[in-house]
Amino acid sequence: MAKADITLRGRTFSIACAPGQEMRVQRLGEQLDSRVSQISAAVGDIGDERLLLITALSLLDELDSARRGVSSRPETDARAIEILLAMAGKVEALASRLENDN
Repeated sequence: MAKADITLRGRTFSIACAPGQEMRVQRLGEQLDSRVSQISAAVGDIGDERLLLITALSLLDELDSARRGVSSRPETDARAIEILLAMAGKVEALASRLENDN
């Protein structure tokens, strides 16, 4: 198994990948780091976990839109980020409530 090093928010991670896929994984890592930086600039310091959650949801939303043939617009992206932030807050509140119940 080959490995590719990617950097995300200044931290380097070694990722296992198929032989010959190292450069592709590095490029994907660069794209992910760029997307995380964009979202971080839009929403501020919300912690790495929430930031990665919102980034993942944003990417999945974009993928879903692409599959359905819907183009993304900046105002749609901004609204999606607001919705994802609200969802993340609800997930955190639920997790906190579950932790306190135990």
